[in-house]
Amino acid sequence: MKKHVLYMLTPWTEANGQGPFYCPDCGVVEGFLAYSPEVRNHIEIIHLAYPRPRPLVVAALGAENQGCPVLVLGEGSTLPETAKKSFSTNRFFLDDAIGICDFLGNLYKTIRPHP
Repeated sequence: MKKHVLYMLTPWTEANGQGPFYCPDCGVVEGFLAYSPEVRNHIEIIHLAYPRPRPLVVAALGAENQGCPVLVLGEGSTLPETAKKSFSTNRFFLDDAIGICDFLGNLYKTIRPHP
């Protein structure tokens, strides 16, 4: 089974000088990773710039699934009920911050979001 790959956005400033900004959903996942740093050893984390297109995500999931954060599930892994499937690449993924944290917390027996 390949590793799960987590795509996250880096902070950015808009072309008109507004910002800096961060993605609130990516912040939730970063918080989870701060509480459970050992998870970083089990997954690949790729930080991306904010503007679209996001070529690495497009290659993994197609142009229709460029939102972040997104966890591309490793091939052959057990799929959670909330997994979505890319029609472009047939890869499975999670694109909900709380769902990503809950999945990783369950999988690696670490902290999880309160229900």
